[in-house]
Parts: sequence; structure tokens; C-alpha cells
Amino acid sequence: MSPDGRRVAILTSMGTRGDAAVIVDADTGATTPIGLSDGNGLQPVRCGWSSPTRIVCKLYGISDALERRVSYTRLVGFDADGTHLLPLGRKLRGLASRPNQFDGNVIDWRSGDGWVLMSRDFVPEADATGSNIRGTGSRDGLGVELVDTVTGKAQLVERPDSEATDYLADGQGNIRIKEVMPRDGTGLLTGETIYRYHPTGGGGGGWQPFSRARANSHDALEPLAVDGTRDVAFATRGLNGRLALYSVKLDGSMATELVASNPEVDVTSVVTIGRRGRVIGATYVTDRRQTDYFDPDYRKLAAALARALPRTPLIRFVGANADESQLLVFAGSDVDPGTYYRFTKATRRLDALVGARPALDGVAMGEMKAVRFPAADGTMVPAYLTLPPGGAARGLPAIVMPHGGPSYRDEWGFDWLVQFFAASGYAVIQPQYRGSSGYGDGWFANNAFRSWEQAISDVADAGRWLVKEGIADPKKLGIVGWSYGGYAALQANVIDPDLFRAVVAIAPVTDLAATKREAVGFTNRVLVAEQIGSGEAVAKGSPARHADRFKAPVLMFHGDTDLNVGVAQSKLMDKRLRDAGKQSTLVVFPGLDHQIDDAAARTEMLAKSDAFLKAAFAQ
Repeated sequence: MSPDGRRVAILTSMGTRGDAAVIVDADTGATTPIGLSDGNGLQPVRCGWSSPTRIVCKLYGISDALERRVSYTRLVGFDADGTHLLPLGRKLRGLASRPNQFDGNVIDWRSGDGWVLMSRDFVPEADATGSNIRGTGSRDGLGVELVDTVTGKAQLVERPDSEATDYLADGQGNIRIKEVMPRDGTGLLTGETIYRYHPTGGGGGGWQPFSRARANSHDALEPLAVDGTRDVAFATRGLNGRLALYSVKLDGSMATELVASNPEVDVTSVVTIGRRGRVIGATYVTDRRQTDYFDPDYRKLAAALARALPRTPLIRFVGANADESQLLVFAGSDVDPGTYYRFTKATRRLDALVGARPALDGVAMGEMKAVRFPAADGTMVPAYLTLPPGGAARGLPAIVMPHGGPSYRDEWGFDWLVQFFAASGYAVIQPQYRGSSGYGDGWFANNAFRSWEQAISDVADAGRWLVKEGIADPKKLGIVGWSYGGYAALQANVIDPDLFRAVVAIAPVTDLAATKREAVGFTNRVLVAEQIGSGEAVAKGSPARHADRFKAPVLMFHGDTDLNVGVAQSKLMDKRLRDAGKQSTLVVFPGLDHQIDDAAARTEMLAKSDAFLKAAFAQ
């Protein structure tokens, strides 16, 4: 929402390949789409207002740099009518000594006068490297500047640090926390993250220790946000095997107070409001997302909105004007993709602005219900079950859909992939297998790669439960997954070739050793190797090495510019299956990344998946 509350910017798809920022006039409802994609994969991922008429957006793309394909981001500013486009990254006068991969982030939107506080990448000039002259061309690393988004004029606030990876501001224009990820002598990340804080705000020295955290360890405070109105940071730390939320005073005392915890799940994020990023609550997911509001006024308002919108209980405050007199509110549910509203506090008026997916208005959808099923060892595994709209509940064609990550979890709410299959007549179960995040350290175990046997066993047990309960016809049981979910879909057929009648794997990992090799040349190589593990479990856990065990036909989809999982993994799986005399089909989408973020490609993928499953079930 713009600082004056008159406009809202919403990112949405435009055409077959590309996204736009749709500017909605909150008074008239008129919309103005502004195309931000270049047709070659450069896409907007986040936008905000630097003034009532000026927008700043982060664009994401993929490029070949130093003979290696890498992602990059660019920050640009433009007027609300799409004119006066201005790149906001730092400009070099000479030859750059290294690629400028991620050029910056807005870390404080300020009052709305057109100036924002930005973390910016300072890239040294090639002829300045090693120079004894401390000119602007020799600065290297992530620093912070106050930037005029109209002219590009900048004022240095925090000198660049070559190991800094992020900064947190306090909403009052001050840099309060710096995140540093050290590297070893060979340039590889050590897996440690060091946080430092500034008692009075950044802009020079005076940084004091906040915490030191290790990957996959919850022993240390890890800051999420800073609330300058209270001069505290909000940070997570482990408590009885779950992540809890603490407030930490930044006055030099580091006095720490527990503010939110849950005995069943992790508390992983905070709720902020307004341009200053004031923290008003903590949020976590049990069967549904829950919010504990610290602010009594927003607690009362959230309850009132829930009563006013009973059919869309997923309510979020997603924006506000400068003085918080007007709020941008989202409300949705499992069967409703959601609507954005403007709420005016003075009149308590709620005006619908735009639907999140207006093309689905009036389309019947399947209800998503939280269920639990017993794993082979008796452990009750949480899951979400979505049945087709219309009431059919037994003897259905059915799909097990494990999530990706694997450090992730599904949530109750609208899911376009689930709803497509439900509308096509399938029952869909989404198991939150052991190795999923959000359920505490014990459930996460040793991550679902190193502990793949347990994770994949849980996934297969979800299918067995559907059959046992009579929900699924055993002859019409398939499995569909994306990323790690695609890996799980394939590996489940290695451990039990007779369970599933069809396999759809989207951008799947197929060989664990290949995943480790893909990280060679990147700074996180050692961390990826630790995540995957070593020894005979790598070979046993790689479906491409066990193609001979497959009985079900396999359909795979992959973008050929995928940076998360290389397309070579799907090509390897396809070749191994074919060499073993198995039925395999691979669809490669040119120019698309891991998310296959393209309307035409996704339409093709859904149609082919449905036809493939129906044909396999008919045999």
C-alpha cells in the first residue's frame, strides 16, 4: 500500500511468460498493469512504495557468469504509471573485479519521501584491487546507503563488509543488526553465522556481539526483525526441542525475554505492520496458521475481521499507509484463493480491492482437512487431505503429494496444484513426513536427505493409509512431487515398487551424489555435502541407481535453467529407466527455472500429468 493509502501494487502473472505489477486505485478500483519481465526469465519478486507515486521492485533472473549459470537480482525504481525507470544498484566507473550478483535490498522504507535505506553491493574496480588508496572504487562487500529512488543519489550509512550478508534496520532509519557468514581460507562458507548489533544504530564502529549460530542448530538467538519503537530485536532460539520467539533489548544489556512458544510446533516468524516494520505478533502453524498478537488493538481488529469474513479465516495484515489509518488486508481459505481489502480505521469500512485469482471465481474446490495417519512404527504423521468437490469420498483415484524442501512443510490454505487435481477428481494427501520443518528438532531428525529412509517410509505409508481407509482405489493410486517431493515420488517406488501405479516427478533430485557435485564451485559446497551425507546411504537413496526396481510408468518435468536441481538429474533418471526397459517420459521446458514460473508451461504440465495418471490407472 502506498504511503497515502490511495494505491496498492500487486504482483500477478501477465501473458504466458512474465509478471506485472498491477497498480490498483483504492478509491475507484481502476487497475494499471506495468510489465516488469523481459521475456527471458527476469521476473519481479517483491515491490514496495518509496513515495505515494514511486515504486521499487526487486527483479530476479539467471545469467551465465564466469562460465557458470547463476541467479542474480536487480533493484529498480519507477513511477506508478510505469515511467522513469531507474536501476538502483551501485554504478561502477571502471572495470568490475567480480560480478555484481545481488545488487541490493530495501531494509527500511522510511516515511515515504522517496528515500529508502538500502543494503547495496559494493564491487571494487579491477584496477583498484589491492590499492592503498581508500577511494570509492576500492570498497568491497555489502554496505548500507540512504538512496533517493528518483535520482539515484546516495549517502553512505554503513561501510561495506566483504563477509556481511544482511542488515536489519529498526524502522527509525538506523542499522541495528549485521549478519556475517565467515568463509575459510579457500573461500567456502564455514556454516557459522555471526550476528552483531549496534546499541545506537549503525554508521561506523561500535558493533557488539549478539550471537553465533550454526546451521541446523537452534542453540543461539537468530534475529528476525528489529522494532525501533521498543528498541528490541525479535529472535528465535530452541526451547524444549521447538523454536520459540524472544525479545532482546538492544540497549547494551541484551536482556532477553520469552514472548511466544508452542509445545507442538516451531514459532518461526513475526508479524509486522506499517512502513516502520513495527512488530505486532508472532505466527506459527499447527493444523492451520495461528497468530499471537502482542498489540491489543490489532488482536481485537483481527478477531473482528474473522467474524466479518467467516468463510475466509486466513486473515493477514499485509500493508498499511504511513500513519496506519488504512490497512491492506488479505483474507482467504482452502477453497478461496483470497481477496485483498482496504480497511479504513476511522470508519471501520472494509472495501474489496482485487481477488488474488479472479479467474477462479465461482469454481468449485475441494476442502482441505487436517488428518493424521499411522506410520509403520506407529508414529502418527500429520497430513492434509483434500477430496474432490461434490462429495465423493471412497474408492477414488488418489495422489500422494510430498512437499519439497525438504526443510519445509505444507499449510492449510489454497494450493493451486492440489486444487487442480481435486477438481480433476483425485483425492490428494500431503504428508508432513519426518524431516519436515516446523515440528521441532525431533521431527526434523537429521534432515530428510540424510534420514531419507524414514522420510520416504512415511510418504509411502500415506498411500497405504488412503487404501486402508477406502479413500483410494488401490489400482488408481499415484504419487506426484516437486523438487524433494519429486525425489520422494521416485524413491518411494524404489522401496515399494508395487504401491503406486504412476509417478509424476517435477524438477526432482534423482542422484544424491550428483546433488553434491552440483555444489562444486559454490561457496556452500561443504554445507551441501553435509546435508546429503556420505557412504552407502547415498547410493541406496538415489533412485537413478535403482531404475530396475520400477514397475510404474514415470513422467518428469524440468526447466533447463534450473539452479536448484540441474536438469541433468532428470535426464539421467530418464535414461536409466529407458535402459532398464521401463516406461519413462521427460518434458524439458527451455529457459525455465526450478519453479517453472510460466503460465503456458504450467498449463501443459497439468494437462499432461492428468492425462498420464488417467491412462496409467486405466491399465
